[in-house]
Amino acid sequence: MTYAITQTCCGDATCVSVCPVNCIHPTPDEPDFGRTEMLYIDPKSCIDCGACADACPVDAVFPVDSLSPAQQEYGPLNAAYFADREPAPDPEGPNFHVWGEPSFKRSLPSDFAPLRVAVVGTGPAGMYAAEDLLLHTNAEVTLIDRLPVAGGLIRYGVAPDHLSTKKAGDTFARFHTHPRVRMHLGLEVGRDVTAEELAAHHDAVIYAVGAPAGRPLGIPGEGLPGSICATTFVSWYNAHPEVAPDAVDVSGERVVVVGTGNVALDAARILVSHPDALAAGDIAGHALEALRAGSVREVVVLGRRGPEDASYTRSELLALKHLPGVELVVDDHDPRIAAAIDGAEPGGRAALLADVAREEVDWSRPPPAGRRIVFRFHSAPVEALGEGGVRAVRVTDGGEDGREIPAGLLLRAVGQRGLPVTGLPFDEATGTVPHEGGRVAGRPGSYVVGWIKRGPSGGIGANRTCAAETVGTLLGDAVDGALPAPEQGEKAFRRLVRRRNRRVVDARGLAEIERAELALGRRDGRPRAKLATLPELVAAARGGRRRIPG
Repeated sequence: MTYAITQTCCGDATCVSVCPVNCIHPTPDEPDFGRTEMLYIDPKSCIDCGACADACPVDAVFPVDSLSPAQQEYGPLNAAYFADREPAPDPEGPNFHVWGEPSFKRSLPSDFAPLRVAVVGTGPAGMYAAEDLLLHTNAEVTLIDRLPVAGGLIRYGVAPDHLSTKKAGDTFARFHTHPRVRMHLGLEVGRDVTAEELAAHHDAVIYAVGAPAGRPLGIPGEGLPGSICATTFVSWYNAHPEVAPDAVDVSGERVVVVGTGNVALDAARILVSHPDALAAGDIAGHALEALRAGSVREVVVLGRRGPEDASYTRSELLALKHLPGVELVVDDHDPRIAAAIDGAEPGGRAALLADVAREEVDWSRPPPAGRRIVFRFHSAPVEALGEGGVRAVRVTDGGEDGREIPAGLLLRAVGQRGLPVTGLPFDEATGTVPHEGGRVAGRPGSYVVGWIKRGPSGGIGANRTCAAETVGTLLGDAVDGALPAPEQGEKAFRRLVRRRNRRVVDARGLAEIERAELALGRRDGRPRAKLATLPELVAAARGGRRRIPG
């Protein structure tokens, strides 16, 4: 029996570090690391020890012979990664591979005074940076987030039916109460405190603020009601407090999603999933009620290029194939589509659609009975049509712009970009902060990590190596004496925060929010019921002041 890595792989390589026979690849030391969709276990080398399964933070590793029907493909998928690769040379001695000499690349001399580092953003990028500092140095870390609750992308970006992926947040949560951590949630840099004030109270500041803005389509009618960015939709169903419960209208029968990435597939899956299945996750209560009462039966995933160029990962498409009661269809309107699918090499993205039904969809007719997702490739949006709201999307069809697809909702899932950070330089073209190895250009003591550093690419695990680079640069600067000395200490910063914002949440308040949401979830028979407004979150953080309905 061997093990296989499955859909929820976060790619942070925790499994690699515990494998005694070096059978998990690519490793962080290999060129392909961060470039593959997931990590893979070599069935020829695996010795069935289970160390990888125990270490995996997102429950993505299972014995091949215990894979569920929906996961059966992952056994061959893991093996296929190694099919054309030469096996590594056998080490001398027994089966266990030879470990290298211990290396402490991110550390400080033992007599070095503790650094005080602020980390702005509590998503995966910020928490990997904080973890590095806490585990490898004696640094004191100030965690800051503009929202009164921690989690960032894990809380508000991961789909609510991907509960295993959300378990990565448990790994980070253990650092929230670390004795060398101070937490200030609900504190916004640029509004409550300036970047200069933050720097004046810390040796260094790491910005991990992500890429929250969606890219526009640049087409007429894009601003109509019913035309929204997919990031807004994701925030809506994840109970983000800055997106109103009525921000999304799902009363129409058909939705058009522009884009073929994982966000597009997440949106499509949520829209057509049975509400009872969604209730098993932590979807926002208002979104669950709206989807129960809604009328969506068909989602059109619109791709400008062909199926061979789709941006989704294989694991996300495989998940759609096993969605109960949902049919997948490829709109066979262009001869290039069938040619690409039928001629695809095994393992290619187009090959994944070989067993999916094809038909030339008649868009003049309403969606058929049941629920389905239609992939329409080689078709780009030209205009959103309607007066008081979206009623249809005009798209290209065989080089012409005349095809209309009736729809009540248009979701734009064509990528994200970072926003300027007050007090830091910003590259408008890339939507990132200019940097050198994470060091902000022209701002000694300021650093970036995550999507604001490298752009919106890579999943949760990619932030681990990104954070390692930034922390390494920061510690190198500290040893070289290149960090500006802080003007004031931690107590002065706490006094400043209290003067500027009386509603800031600390680690104890965060624990109260956790207790309140879990209690509400138990009441409703769900794993968690998220508090969806800023007042609710702040009230829960104060402990006992917000009564949980009986």
